[in-house]
Amino acid sequence: LMHQSGRYLTVFCCYRSHYCTTMNCNVVDIYQREFLALRERLHSAEQENLRRSKELNLVLEEIKRAIAEKQALRDINRTWSSLSEETRLKLWNVSSSKNVLQLPSIFHHLPHLLNREDSLQPAVHLGQGRTGVSIVMGVPSVKREVHSYLTDTLSSLMSELSATEKDDCVIVVLIAEADQQYASSVADNLKRLFPAEIQSGLLEVVSPSVHFYPDFSRLRESFGDPKERVRWRTKQNLDYCFLMMYAQTKGTYYVQLEDDIVARPNYFTTMKNFALQQPSEEWMILEFSQLGFIGKMFKSLDLSLIVEFMLMFYKDKPIDWLLDHIMWVKVCNPEKDAKHCDRQKANLRIRFKPSLFQHVGTHSSLAGKIQKLKDKDFGKQTLHKGHANPLAEVTTSLKTYQHFTLEKAYLGEDFFWAFTPVAGDFIRIRFFTPVRIERFFFRSGNIEHPGDKLFNTSVEVLPFDVIQIDSKRTPKYHKKIVQIYSDKLLQICSK
Repeated sequence: LMHQSGRYLTVFCCYRSHYCTTMNCNVVDIYQREFLALRERLHSAEQENLRRSKELNLVLEEIKRAIAEKQALRDINRTWSSLSEETRLKLWNVSSSKNVLQLPSIFHHLPHLLNREDSLQPAVHLGQGRTGVSIVMGVPSVKREVHSYLTDTLSSLMSELSATEKDDCVIVVLIAEADQQYASSVADNLKRLFPAEIQSGLLEVVSPSVHFYPDFSRLRESFGDPKERVRWRTKQNLDYCFLMMYAQTKGTYYVQLEDDIVARPNYFTTMKNFALQQPSEEWMILEFSQLGFIGKMFKSLDLSLIVEFMLMFYKDKPIDWLLDHIMWVKVCNPEKDAKHCDRQKANLRIRFKPSLFQHVGTHSSLAGKIQKLKDKDFGKQTLHKGHANPLAEVTTSLKTYQHFTLEKAYLGEDFFWAFTPVAGDFIRIRFFTPVRIERFFFRSGNIEHPGDKLFNTSVEVLPFDVIQIDSKRTPKYHKKIVQIYSDKLLQICSK
């Protein structure tokens, strides 16, 4: 047994004598083979240790290099941030060229996006990321000073969808505000109001990063518009671009909507069938409303072209003018007259009648602007839906407007319309005989007068028998009871 270089080497010598018995010789052979095998295993273990030692050294070197690169990246970012946008764009072009041709990108039109890695990442994102649908509907929404129509718009869009249609579309709401606190509050409210729709993938909510928008203070005034309107229309163009870029891979068609509209029944299948029944694929826009940018359908494959064109001129003109210019470039001959151009554009822009969407908002997203735009092709909508109610006597302290009485509403003949209520006003329904109520439903406001709603209103029920107040016998409403009056009147909900 010898010690050499920190290792023990064991040497065994076997001397075979012709005097050994057969049995003794066999035992020696067995031990010799076992020790030879042990030596091989020790040698293999030594080689494995050497290999792992080299690997650990390599990992250590990689860690050191990564730390150095991270520090260098911090230094580069500090230097990069100190450069002007023009200089950054030139450096980016040079560094990415590598002697090959480069296509223009969003960074050429919005060079400020190079400042932050997350400038194109949504700051808020709710939904399941549904793809492969027939139609994606985009609904941009901004903060309005007076009244928001967003939840009413979403309720209208989703209530007119069948179960099958809900599985074949996505509604994407863009909260187009740089104020992340406001965007998060709107998203939380939509999550509370439409949890099933978000969970199923029907509804998605996104908001752009605060770094997505450029500095609007340096915009030049044009076409006689004041600076605030130029800023409004410029930001609106970027909102449309963000929404289209987000939606383009989700479905076959994309429909641009607004956040202050109502929809016709069966609007989804009508749009889908109209698109599929087009005799040619040459169309560019299918219009389902004649107002503004409402109800405009595009093929998702065309969105890249549209976004690229919009980004080139987003500071110069509003969206409807830019769309008209795209079609002019595609089909109009400068040597022909305007009438010929209009005929050619009519092949790209096809109108569907009657309109499937109606504009209901009066307070524009542009501060201080009142607009009472109505689509005349939308037609008359049913302003009430009759129900079979139990026999009862109905009375009210509200002053009835014209012939729109409470009695007619209860009988399902017409809607009830009254002058503005004040504190203490009531609507009373007194049943002739006791009625077991399983549910009740009150709806206020309609398409033509969405603002005429009941606000700050309570629903109270007077039980026929005091025993009914017992929570064990009325578990359905137990958690909704907020007050029991001296005359056993239950307030079971309020608005």
